[in-house]
Amino acid sequence: MRKKFIRTLTILGAMFIALLNTSCEDSFNDPILNNNNELALTVSSPEMVLDESKPNENLTFNWTTGTNYGTSASISYVLQIDKEGNNFATPLEYEMGTNNFSFSINAVTLNFIMLNTFGITPGTSQKFEARIKATVTKSTAAPQVAVTSFLITPYLPVSKELYIVGSATSAGWDVTKAIALTPSTSSPGKFVYQGILSPGSFKLPINRDACWCQDFYTKSASDDAMMVHNIGGSGDDLQWQITQGGQYKITADLLKLTIVIEAISGPSFTQIWMVGDASPSGWTVDSPQAFTQSVDNPFVFTYEANFVQGDFKIFAGPLGNWCGEWFRPLTNGQALSSTAVAQNSGCDVDNKWKIAASDVGRYKITLDTQANTIHIQKVNLYIVGDGGPNGWNIASPVAMEYSNGNFTYNGPLGESNATGEFKVSKFYGDWCDGDWINAATANQSLSNGNYIVTHGCDGPDNKWKLQTGNAGLYQMTINLDTQSMTIVHQ
Repeated sequence: MRKKFIRTLTILGAMFIALLNTSCEDSFNDPILNNNNELALTVSSPEMVLDESKPNENLTFNWTTGTNYGTSASISYVLQIDKEGNNFATPLEYEMGTNNFSFSINAVTLNFIMLNTFGITPGTSQKFEARIKATVTKSTAAPQVAVTSFLITPYLPVSKELYIVGSATSAGWDVTKAIALTPSTSSPGKFVYQGILSPGSFKLPINRDACWCQDFYTKSASDDAMMVHNIGGSGDDLQWQITQGGQYKITADLLKLTIVIEAISGPSFTQIWMVGDASPSGWTVDSPQAFTQSVDNPFVFTYEANFVQGDFKIFAGPLGNWCGEWFRPLTNGQALSSTAVAQNSGCDVDNKWKIAASDVGRYKITLDTQANTIHIQKVNLYIVGDGGPNGWNIASPVAMEYSNGNFTYNGPLGESNATGEFKVSKFYGDWCDGDWINAATANQSLSNGNYIVTHGCDGPDNKWKLQTGNAGLYQMTINLDTQSMTIVHQ
């Protein structure tokens, strides 16, 4: 056992000495510590035309180690870049440290340097020189120098912002309110607008400067799918035309100078709002009351409320913008019975519907944004049933009285049938033509005003039921806003 232990130590010792000898030999032969190379500098692209569509393209400088004169000392490097003929008087300088033999500059950074450090005009070729200086640590020898030359052509970067303005937009021709397009996160120079455009024209400014002297992108004279970059507002002011209003997607590529204008199927608007002093919404575009979008037909929107004397119009956004998208009558004060409606933007035409003193009441407004039609219908309530004053007459019942949001009936119940029943309709004509106010439960007592709203003939067809001895004079009051109902024996 002892001999085996000694033999193991001997083997391990031999391995250690071998590793030590190998390490020493490698150290003395390290080409960086002992090198007698001639310093040389090369560039990856002797002639480079920078392209904004290729932001990850690099200009790379490579150099050899140079010599440390056999001193085993380290060598540090400095890379300098300057215009040809400047003799590196005011160069762009990079401290590269030691053991570093390559340096790359991407196209975006290089273009910025060309334009802002050296003042090169975009599209103009300029010859540059680069030199590498190698200095041996703790040496009195002069730095080694290697020089190479290359040609660079920079580009004019496209705008980081893009807007849309024109009579086809909600901003109109007020460039200070131009609508921003969304820049692509994956494609440099590409912008997207998605929203409503009305019949009219538009062009694309790069900012909201009021002077109209900013750069614009306008339509090419030869191809509607191509753009022209008008610097400083110069050039032909050709605009794209929208002939039919609706939802659109615009994709503008400033690098390729292309534009794609796509009409999007489906509703132009997903929300619309009531605005006006005739309605509970009032004159606000910041937080107006919304219409309800139909589940069955998303082009159709409805709004029901009590209207007082005043005016109203229908807002389609964007919120907070008085000169945004609107649905307005064709003429100011247009008759409420008319189904005509105009969808337009801006503040130039501001027609409104008018509620006169004689028109005050509750209304249900149905707007079809696809057919561009509107139905403004006064809401009345009718008692229907053999326990009420109209019997089972849905064709021509007598309406309840309306005042300040309340519908009221004062009169007999159970006169024709002392144990009859009734329900309340919001329409007349045929049994399945509209909404019903039904009792919450079947055969509900007159003292219980809880109710549900049903549509057409969908049911449940619950009714209020008079019991023996209930017949007499009553006051019935219904408030549709508070969803309250009282039936009081007089």
